[in-house]
Amino acid sequence: MKLAMKLRTRLFLSISALITVALLGLSLGLVSVMQMAGSQEALIRSNFITLDLGLKLRQTLGDQLIIMLSEKPDSAAFAASKQHYFELLEQGIAQEPAESGSEYGFRKAKADYERFIQAYEASPDTSNVLSSQGDLTDKFNALRNGLIAEHKRALDNINDTERQAREQALLIAGLLGLVGLAVLIIGFVTAQAMARRFGEPIEALAKAADNIGQGNFDVTLPISSAVELNQLTRRFGIMAQALREHQATNVDELLAGQQRLQAVLDSIDDGLLMIDRQGHLEHLNPVAQRQLGWESDRLGQGLGTALERPELDEQLQLVLRGGTLERAPEDLSIDVDGESRLLTYSLTPVSHTQDHILGAVMVLHDVTEQRAFERVRSEFVLRASHELRTPVTGMHMAFGLFRERTHFAADSREADLLDTVNEEMQRLMQLINDLLNFSRYQNGLQKLTLAPCSIEALLEQAQSRFATSAEEKEISLQVEVQGPLPRLQADQPQLDRVLDNLLDNALRHTGSGGRIRLQARRHGDRVIISVEDNGEGIAYGQQGRIFEPFVQVGRKKGGAGLGLALCKEIVQLHGGRMGVYSRPGQGTQFYMALTV
Repeated sequence: MKLAMKLRTRLFLSISALITVALLGLSLGLVSVMQMAGSQEALIRSNFITLDLGLKLRQTLGDQLIIMLSEKPDSAAFAASKQHYFELLEQGIAQEPAESGSEYGFRKAKADYERFIQAYEASPDTSNVLSSQGDLTDKFNALRNGLIAEHKRALDNINDTERQAREQALLIAGLLGLVGLAVLIIGFVTAQAMARRFGEPIEALAKAADNIGQGNFDVTLPISSAVELNQLTRRFGIMAQALREHQATNVDELLAGQQRLQAVLDSIDDGLLMIDRQGHLEHLNPVAQRQLGWESDRLGQGLGTALERPELDEQLQLVLRGGTLERAPEDLSIDVDGESRLLTYSLTPVSHTQDHILGAVMVLHDVTEQRAFERVRSEFVLRASHELRTPVTGMHMAFGLFRERTHFAADSREADLLDTVNEEMQRLMQLINDLLNFSRYQNGLQKLTLAPCSIEALLEQAQSRFATSAEEKEISLQVEVQGPLPRLQADQPQLDRVLDNLLDNALRHTGSGGRIRLQARRHGDRVIISVEDNGEGIAYGQQGRIFEPFVQVGRKKGGAGLGLALCKEIVQLHGGRMGVYSRPGQGTQFYMALTV
């Protein structure tokens, strides 16, 4: 603290000296300017008064002369003019200094005027005073010339005052210039001294800090004549030594941690590719190298270039910007040792704790056998559905004919058995139709008949189809549409099938007195249509498999588990995507996002 106080005191004294010199020079200049302005103002005011009074005296004298030269001089007007003339003279004498130093003044003008008046009053002929009386003319000329001389003297005084003001202004400007030069010299000398004493060592410390920041702890520290900087340099050296020791201690641990991480990444069963922020391959584990059949090192290449899939670069840039892929990407077909392999992949951003994306991870999974099994299963289901549909349809028709020709009492055991058989046969027919339709969608055999479709009408018609069932269970079925929505290019019967399936599930899993809402809203270039209930909800562990075929979730199960899988296929065939959001015990919301 004492060392800091010394440095602070030196800086304060140096800056204070500059400020003091500057303030002294400024104060001197201000005082001189104020004094000069005061004196010059008084002189100019006095001379302007002299000019004004001289002008009035000459005008009044001219008026008197006109009265004197008239045939019948007006004695009253002459007396009043004479009185006014004496008043003007008294004003001039009052503002005139006792020792003016001038050859002619208002006191002299008063004496000349009195002699002129006495000569005029003593003149026997007042009608032609100036032409016949030589003495009166001389006194008038003396008075007039004196007033003119006083007028010139006042003008000369004003000119002298202006000249003196310019000279004093130049003097003050010179003094202020000298003060400014002195401040500049003192400031330059002080700045040079401070730069030499503190600047160079501080720059050396900054360069040492840059080297330490780059991991080079063997730095040369400066020696300064300032005790304060020497103390700072010593402590800086202690810090560098501590960092050097800390680095030496942690290098082995860091290498060990990297080796452990490398071992973990290499032991993962799936292929793993690490990608940096610029989209270049940074690391891949042995599984990925075997899956892709890479014998040479392709690190540093772009993802799309390395995999020969340019579309992957667009997907990667979307992920690196923090976005997500709207739909599951298609499988990658890779030829390895003359054999075609199918790989699924996912792209996930790698984020810092402050949501700063550092890169991405691509996970590869070999699904060749799985896809072959799915293809065989799909073909089997399609063929079995075709083979079963014909005999079951015949059996159903025959059974219907049999029911028409048999007559049992409505409450008899036989009638119950016939109803049970009829329900099971209808259920079997529905299962076969679902299997057939699902196989057609998966194999790309199902085609859409697109036409303009009103979203409002789509929801209202779905509401009317399930209104009776909702009333029987005392469930509120509502339609909510946010704003006017554009018309969709869609296959309306297929979308009706999706809504029917979702509403049927919602009614089965919502208790009496519950609520179901059909909603639609615009989101960017998509329309979101959802079916939301406040029923039992879906367990978190089951939500990931809910759209898989032959999977049933929830406590109330029924059917073959193809309804939601078929809905997802229909939505994807429309170029959209389907999802679910559910909290156990609080309800479920199924939604589909369709492109406008």
